[in-house]
Amino acid sequence: MSTIIVGFDFSTGSANAVDLTIDIANRWHSDICLVYVKDKNEDEAPIRAEIERRNEAVAPLLKGIKMDYVICEGKVHEQLAEQAKQHDALMVIVGTNGMSGYEKNWIGKNTYRTITESPVPVLSIREGYDFHKDLKHIIIPLDSTTATRQKVPFAARMAKTFGAQVHLLGLYTSESNDIRILVNNYVSQVEKYLDQYGIPHTTVCLDARKNLTVTTLEYAEKTNADLIVIMTEQEKSMNSWLIGSYAQQMLHLSTCPVLSVRPEQIGSESR
Repeated sequence: MSTIIVGFDFSTGSANAVDLTIDIANRWHSDICLVYVKDKNEDEAPIRAEIERRNEAVAPLLKGIKMDYVICEGKVHEQLAEQAKQHDALMVIVGTNGMSGYEKNWIGKNTYRTITESPVPVLSIREGYDFHKDLKHIIIPLDSTTATRQKVPFAARMAKTFGAQVHLLGLYTSESNDIRILVNNYVSQVEKYLDQYGIPHTTVCLDARKNLTVTTLEYAEKTNADLIVIMTEQEKSMNSWLIGSYAQQMLHLSTCPVLSVRPEQIGSESR
């Protein structure tokens, strides 16, 4: 059976991540591995006792799946990535206020490092997000980079799982006709892919020369998005007002969950 890794540290954010992990794992018939990364001198006994107490409390919510846990020591992002490798995991899920005391509007180094180290896609969720509403609207931004379509199969799986509407967002980062034609072609290819799997979708193309992230987030707010699916390597606008990559900006600013995929994690199914 497949496995989903979830980072945990007793914070509210990581507890919410566990709740969402249970929902997804039940739908995918996947087991769950909860990973706690302790400090070098931290006593393991009370950690183990509290985790077992919590796992027992949520056991009735598990529908034919298992939830185990691992207590390890080291750097959080390295341990999460290592557990993902050992379990041949489908995905890693983390709460954005956990593991290093995140501030309200900052994702924290551990989450971004987890994304860059993880062999599988990482779903990051902010504390305070309403986890009890249905996941109904998924944003897939598409630019002119070759890798931009590679996130589509995983995003489509999420949409199929939750019966969600996909919003394809074509992003024009240049006035060049060649760039715009390329984006339009990629959007058309993804539309056909989604049609093939019977996934409902809408399409909008927007000028994003000033900032990819801001354009994406403004559209996400307009559509009441429940999830944004991005690649960790995406075009950067020369006029970007926020230092850092597109993925870092998105993780820093998005109030809704972000599913981050590295190009090497996904094959060429979308091509």
